[in-house]
Amino acid sequence: MQAAAAWRRHLLDGNISPTTAAAISAFRSASLAPQGLGGADGARYMSARAPAVKGTGHLVRKGTGGRSSVRGSEDCHRHLKLMGDLGQIVPMKYNPRDMDSIKAVMAKSNVVINLIGREYETRNYGFDEVNHHMAEQLAMISKEHGGIMRFIQVSSLGASSSSPSRMLRAKAAGEESVLKEFPEATIMRPATMIGTEDRILNRWAQFAKNWGFLPLVDSGSTKIQPVYVVDVAAAIVNSLKDDGTSMGKTYELGGPEIYTVHELAELMYETIREWPRYIDVPLPIARAIASPREMLLNKVPFPLPTPSIFNKDQINAFSVDTLVSDNALTFSDLGIVPHKLKGYPVEFLVCYRKGGPAFGSTVSEKIRSSEL
Repeated sequence: MQAAAAWRRHLLDGNISPTTAAAISAFRSASLAPQGLGGADGARYMSARAPAVKGTGHLVRKGTGGRSSVRGSEDCHRHLKLMGDLGQIVPMKYNPRDMDSIKAVMAKSNVVINLIGREYETRNYGFDEVNHHMAEQLAMISKEHGGIMRFIQVSSLGASSSSPSRMLRAKAAGEESVLKEFPEATIMRPATMIGTEDRILNRWAQFAKNWGFLPLVDSGSTKIQPVYVVDVAAAIVNSLKDDGTSMGKTYELGGPEIYTVHELAELMYETIREWPRYIDVPLPIARAIASPREMLLNKVPFPLPTPSIFNKDQINAFSVDTLVSDNALTFSDLGIVPHKLKGYPVEFLVCYRKGGPAFGSTVSEKIRSSEL
């Protein structure tokens, strides 16, 4: 008890040595990280599950949602700063509708990677503005800049002017405008991306845990080619490091395996260790369920909830197969062998297990134990 009291006095007085600080950090990591998870995953689960300090409430303000949400604070992007050495990653704020602010953050750059996109509309931002006109504006400013050597436009697999999805039609228009303004730009078309903060498996798992079932449009028969987000990032990096061979070209980045939506849902259920339960929703009914939000979007004086499962435009996108074209440039042209999803790329889903992340063994642990 005396040692603990002395420790607290040192902390309060600010008299703490680097050695002591390292020991405290190691103690926190060992006591808070779930068993069996180390490295980046251990840190992620540690931060997600760390208890709040008594009497202080939430250390990071969250808000109650809707108009009371906390957005754009200095806390939103602070985890990204840790991905580089001290001072190497410096987030800068800008307004996509303010050209001067864009020019300011782009002033000392020589590479621009456009990741701006939205898969649903809000009262303030529509598909055309976000996925088309903002991309066009960035390409135009980059060309005027004079020092931008590379421009990477991250689009979506299936982007086409004839797509049933308005978002994918806007993405196709954005690609065309970018190449018109900046002909040397490289277009990346990733398929549905899977990863720690993805917007498909996470949403499915949350829905399945909350409601005990998962709705599948048309039995989930649509074929897709989901890709690990780390492979997409590697493709972007490799294109920037080449001798310019990727400039002016379009790459379709799909994973090594083709899944139906139902098969991908089965993989999700297998990882979270829940009994699969589905409700088949015919396409016309799914569209009808999702339609009221679009009809009311600009007619009510308050924000509408974010569509998670029943997103009408995503339903339209999943009404047709979305696969890599036969003659397209792919990962192999960038020197990358994409990962299969089963295994580490989907292990972030263990946080949805009923007994927590340490419930049983993970997929990779099973594989390792079978090899021994």
